[in-house]
Formats: sequence, structure tokens, C-alpha cells
Amino acid sequence: MIALLQRVREARVEVAGQVVGRIGPGLLMLVCAEPADTEATAGKLVAKVLKLRVFSDAAGKMNLSLQDVAGGLLVVSQFTLAADTAGGNRPSFSGAAPADLGRRLYEHTLAVARRQHPVVASGEFGADMQVHLVNDGPVTIPMRVA
Repeated sequence: MIALLQRVREARVEVAGQVVGRIGPGLLMLVCAEPADTEATAGKLVAKVLKLRVFSDAAGKMNLSLQDVAGGLLVVSQFTLAADTAGGNRPSFSGAAPADLGRRLYEHTLAVARRQHPVVASGEFGADMQVHLVNDGPVTIPMRVA
């Protein structure tokens, strides 16, 4: 799975003008399933994200995890993370999982995250979403978990 993490002061997702997910300080995780991904892959991704030390401690060092700071996690599906821009000017998204697999793995990712962390919000799979965020730092971390 491919993920892009952004440390945020706040973030929200809107669909058709309605807020469907919102967090305060924490992480926005844009996530894309790939064809070879499984539920185990999704579980590994969640475990890594919850423990990734990207929040500052008292000395100002990135030494604390999302769990340590009790921050929110906003999970948004984004198949465009699988974009291949090597040929031509239009990206190819053939590296993304088919929609049915992508939806299943996105929903599994959310379920695992909600079992392991108290504050988890989400976007809406396949919807035209508007994501609003205040990036903190800025800190943006690309990830790939196999």
C-alpha cells in the first residue's frame, strides 16, 4: 500500500459540501491500495503509522508517535498515489488496485485503525472529496508498505 502522511493542526474532508470526517491535531493519511496488497498489508500500514515518531517532544525533536500524543487520524482514499508519470503527459493509474479491492482494503484499513486508535475519521471511498488541512511543520512523509 502507498500512503502519504501529513502532520496537521486540523483537517477535514467534505463531500458535496458536507463534512464527512474531521480531526484536530494529528495525521492525515492519504492511502492507495495496489493489486498485490492484502488485509495483512493494510494491518502493517496502520501499525507503522500509529507508531511513526513524527511529533515533537519537549526538546523539539520528532520523537513522539500519534499514539503518544493522542492525536487524530484522518484516512482518505486516493488512488492517484499510484500515478505513473514516466510516459507522456497524462499519468497512468494502472498501478492502483481495482476499485472493488481498493474499497475492501480501504474499509479494512479503517476498521483496523479504529480498533487500535481512539480518534479515527475518514473520507468517502470513490467520492469527489475536498480535503482541507493545516499542515504542521510542514511535515509530509511518503510511505510504501508491502
